[in-house]
Amino acid sequence: MEKSFIIIFLFAGIIPSAFGEVFIENDQQYIGDDKSLHVVGEITNNLKVPLSQISVLITLLDEDKNPIAVKEANSLVNTIMPGMKGPFELILTNNEARNTESYSLKLDYELSYPKSQVIDITESKLSTDKYNNLMITGVVKNKGDITANTIAIVATLYDIKGNVAAVSRVHPEPDYLGVNDNAFFLVTIPDKIQNNQIKDYTLVAESEEYAAVPEFPIGTLVLLVVALSAYIGITRYSGRIITNLISATNLK
Repeated sequence: MEKSFIIIFLFAGIIPSAFGEVFIENDQQYIGDDKSLHVVGEITNNLKVPLSQISVLITLLDEDKNPIAVKEANSLVNTIMPGMKGPFELILTNNEARNTESYSLKLDYELSYPKSQVIDITESKLSTDKYNNLMITGVVKNKGDITANTIAIVATLYDIKGNVAAVSRVHPEPDYLGVNDNAFFLVTIPDKIQNNQIKDYTLVAESEEYAAVPEFPIGTLVLLVVALSAYIGITRYSGRIITNLISATNLK
């Protein structure tokens, strides 16, 4: 598989145009209520093929922009389909966190196979409990022809500026779904400092067999071998729910 790289410097704030089809956006660093340093963001795939084996190499920089260390964070979405996004998070709790003033990001990924869409998040709700803990509850359904295994729900939460404020990945119980079966899921965001910043969120459901799928042009279909998988993404913005329902031929 072809492997590609992209570098983004936080302090420069510029994405090289040559790499504009796959990029990191909405990233930031913050200190959580656990006193740890969090570096969060999301990877956007504007290519016409899916991405897999996705990792972000994060170079920690001191106040003079000298490198302190290089850390790795993986995308919480295993396969990022064209037009879709996958969040990442790095958590630091030691001296490296205290000395970090900024960072640079290097994106590493491989091109992958398209997958068909059958997993449906049929409902979701953002709420808080009596202890002011933020949570997202919802239901995921398998509309495919085979069992979906190791299902995961990935939540990306945004602040008022549109930057990633928190991320989470959970597995419903059970984490497999037979054909037309439903499962309830609960995503918790325990960081109360970040909870106060959150305004919007997106959800992605995926499994070993299934992941996000926009339509592929005919030229792309010819180049890729036939596969089986599926995905759905659901986005909530200020009370509106936008569901990405994009059909595609089963490919591998």
